[in-house]
Amino acid sequence: MNSFLKRLLIILAFVAVGLLCYSAFVENIFSPRLSPKDSAKIELNDLNLKVEYNRPSRRERKIFGALVPFNKVWRTGANEATTFQTNMDLRINGMRLAKGKYTVWTVPMENNWKIMFNTRQYEWGVNEKMEPMWDPNYDAIELEAAVKELDETVEKFTIAFDNTTGKLKLTFAWDTTLIEIPIEAY
Repeated sequence: MNSFLKRLLIILAFVAVGLLCYSAFVENIFSPRLSPKDSAKIELNDLNLKVEYNRPSRRERKIFGALVPFNKVWRTGANEATTFQTNMDLRINGMRLAKGKYTVWTVPMENNWKIMFNTRQYEWGVNEKMEPMWDPNYDAIELEAAVKELDETVEKFTIAFDNTTGKLKLTFAWDTTLIEIPIEAY
């Protein structure tokens, strides 16, 4: 066996041992994520909207007012910051949101939520102290939406677009809570 192949095998062995150690001691890279990545997309005529987020599960926990505290900024999902992308200017709750990519932050409250579309892109949703990385100086718009109670429980946090009535809405649903945000092309 020539020396190049020996070196290659040694390097591959080190990489394999490194991955095995990382998986065993840091993060099991071979098991599914507890909060898997997902996306919601809609295309209406020339309008293209996309949300990328992570979906935590309820797992018999109390969600709003407990796991997700009231009156505090939430990264709106788990892990990486939730992103919202539009190829056209939008009117959201009467306010103009320019085309582009935003991070979405929320402040859940008992009767309504604040929703912030932030121009800054954050790699992760929280810092090492588990505090939201949101910087209000980069908010493009902030709005409020009423909380609606659902009859059935939603196990996994879900973001979706709803256009069933011909009036487009961005929705957040988890546990028995539903938030609807009206969206129009500008």
